[in-house]
Amino acid sequence: QVQLVESGGGLVQAGGSLRLSCAASGRTFSGYNMAWFRQAPGKEREFVARIKWSGLNTDYADSVKGRFTISRDNAKNTVYLQMNSLKPEDTARYYCAAAQGGFRIEDFGSWGQGTQVTVSS
Repeated sequence: QVQLVESGGGLVQAGGSLRLSCAASGRTFSGYNMAWFRQAPGKEREFVARIKWSGLNTDYADSVKGRFTISRDNAKNTVYLQMNSLKPEDTARYYCAAAQGGFRIEDFGSWGQGTQVTVSS
């Protein structure tokens, strides 16, 4: 089981940028596919982006495509989410998740505690 701790959230104006980090514990981080999800107040948690263990395959929700970039550094046991051109509708709590083997959205679990992103208009 991998433990996840997110950081990097904050308050930013529309059009601004933030970089989220997710630090994983455990020696087998490189064996996990990783993803970012988010949940806004009163809404269901939704998929944002995912990346395979190798870093060679990524996938994004349509709502963030072209603005967000997911990446990972297996040597640092960390996955990142670079968020550019932020919009007020990106306001949510962002969660990192891991999947060992699977890459379907429903395969991801082992949630962190999340980090809050607030985008002001």
